[in-house]
Amino acid sequence: MWLAVSATIVLTICIILILRQYQKVNDRYNVMMESYHNLEELNSTLRMQRHDYLNHLQVVYGLLEVDEYEELKAYLAPVYKDMLKTGKALRTSKPAVNALLRAKYAEAENENIDVYVEVKSDLQGLDIPDWELCKVLSNILDNAITALKEKSDNRKIMIDITESKAEYIFEIANNGPAIELQKQEEIFKQGVTTKQEEGHGMGLYITKGVVKKFGGQVELKSDEQLTTFRVVFPKKNEVDEG
Repeated sequence: MWLAVSATIVLTICIILILRQYQKVNDRYNVMMESYHNLEELNSTLRMQRHDYLNHLQVVYGLLEVDEYEELKAYLAPVYKDMLKTGKALRTSKPAVNALLRAKYAEAENENIDVYVEVKSDLQGLDIPDWELCKVLSNILDNAITALKEKSDNRKIMIDITESKAEYIFEIANNGPAIELQKQEEIFKQGVTTKQEEGHGMGLYITKGVVKKFGGQVELKSDEQLTTFRVVFPKKNEVDEG
């Protein structure tokens, strides 16, 4: 009798462990597939830009020949803007991160959200798997985009990627509605969300878990002007020395 009960318990525990491991692998697969899709989109954009480059030069040369400077300015404005968007997302050493930034830039633009990107670090020494870092950035950016949908105009997201002597720093801010102080203290807990719809409340919880896993910290500040998520990862040599 007890042998059968013990065997059942052991079997149940094994099934639970297998299911948990399967969920982790499945989550990793989904994130990696999203990164792959983003890279494909970025590569496609770059190929199209290279293909159009000669055509643009021909038009520019033609307008210069006939002294149509105002027409030239009007023609180049959207071309330059499109190329600048891609260029801003290509400043780190991590292709998956570059592709993610480009994809989220495009997603925000479709929602009439202005995105300002400042990349002042190539993240060369950041020893975190790309798919884990993308999970962090994606969840925070999704949160920002969703928050700004509550505004009718003047929607902005500011992304700042930099480093100091000891840390890599990611700041993602938006000018959406302020998050209540009580909610700020709980927002990284499982199931807590600022959204009204069902099915939310996991993204920031997952984000904090990943950041903690790699020895980092994530902070939130929110007022009537800006809501800012600040993620900091220590540099490896600093961790080793500590």
